[in-house]
Amino acid sequence: MNSNNLPKRLLVIDDEANMRHMLSTVLKKANYSVDTAADGSEGLQMIEQGQYDFVLCDIKMPKMNGMEFLKSSRDKIGCSTVIMMSAYGSIDTAIEAMKLGAYDYISKPFKTDEVYLTLKKAEERESLKKENRLLKERIQKIEGDYQFGNMVTRSKAMQSIFELADKAAQYKTTVLILGDSGTGKELIARGIHYSSDRAKKALVPVNCGGIPANLLESEFFGHKKGAFTGADRNKKGLFQEAEGGTIFLDEIGELPLPLQVKLLRVLQDKEVRPVGDSKSTKIDVRVVAATAKNLEEEVEKGTFRQDLYYRLNVMIIKLPPLNQRTEDIPLLCKHFINQFNQRLDKDISGLAPEAMSRLLEYSWPGNVRELENGIERAMVIADASLLLPEHFPADMMQNNGPKPSDDIFYGFSLKDAQKIMEKKFITRALEETEGNRTRAAKLLEISHPSLLTKIKAYDIDL
Repeated sequence: MNSNNLPKRLLVIDDEANMRHMLSTVLKKANYSVDTAADGSEGLQMIEQGQYDFVLCDIKMPKMNGMEFLKSSRDKIGCSTVIMMSAYGSIDTAIEAMKLGAYDYISKPFKTDEVYLTLKKAEERESLKKENRLLKERIQKIEGDYQFGNMVTRSKAMQSIFELADKAAQYKTTVLILGDSGTGKELIARGIHYSSDRAKKALVPVNCGGIPANLLESEFFGHKKGAFTGADRNKKGLFQEAEGGTIFLDEIGELPLPLQVKLLRVLQDKEVRPVGDSKSTKIDVRVVAATAKNLEEEVEKGTFRQDLYYRLNVMIIKLPPLNQRTEDIPLLCKHFINQFNQRLDKDISGLAPEAMSRLLEYSWPGNVRELENGIERAMVIADASLLLPEHFPADMMQNNGPKPSDDIFYGFSLKDAQKIMEKKFITRALEETEGNRTRAAKLLEISHPSLLTKIKAYDIDL
């Protein structure tokens, strides 16, 4: 019955010895590896010891009946397909069993063919589910759309960053996120928090440059009543509010030196002392920091402590600016349009080709945040279903200076320009396909022999 060479593992749970024996005998002949249990509690012990593909479980049994087994095994059963059996059944019982996670229900007495048929249907379902999952994974790989938290990407650089951030999320390690303003540093921090086992606890974002210097210590660590003028009550600091969760210290390069000393002590000792208090309190807080500044340069200038830099520099995630990953712009536009369609109650389907072309040419000094703001503005203004150039800020829609590749075009020869662009596109396609020339030819929409000729002519070594 199984097309697989390896027999599927099956557990029969029934208090009747002859039923266990009968099912065990017929199912072994059908190439199943069969174990048996006399009641729900014994069955529970067996699934804790190893995973089964299928479980045939009677409903009426001593010690622990089938329904109790279903309830108790929900977090242990994994991918097992459970089929219930009973001579005392009804439609209501079957529905209740399926609500608890059972796949199907067989009424006793039954013929062995009924068991075969039910198992075959279950196998077909599992096979379809597996094919569907693999197909989704393949589509994602082909389309190249990767997601982390609320961020999406097609660029290889950002895919690597998502993978690194996802790994970082599994540990309490301090993370330092570097990148220009608007590249998505806070979104990466949020993704790390909500992908971690701290997700149910607080994420406390702090703009280190947005709090007056004289209030920073009190804001960070709290204060006792009477600690200073105006301190009329005890106050928790931001670190205490993040207990069990994550604190995100944005623009950490803006911290004044005196507070850098105190933050270093918190990171080392895992405890905070409120202003005006004589004793410290232990804390369990994961620290994720971010800055647009070059901290190594700040250390050399003496504006950032070297020991704090080394303490933060455990795992660095560096985000590239948007103009270095322009392949993400169409994907981000689609993502933001979907978001703002819901928020603004609009029905925008996309961008006109001319508008998209201008966005791809723009230099993006404000990075992803600037793109998001531009899309929102355009959608507020737009009356039709497409976003047009006139819906965007004027500076986004004009050629605002030479691109990095423009300075290589000297003179007026179209032939020379074509060669330069062809070499650039072929190199990019080969990088995208990791040197697979057949796939690169498909991306470039040229024949494989033509690609090989051009690679040789342009002396491309990839």
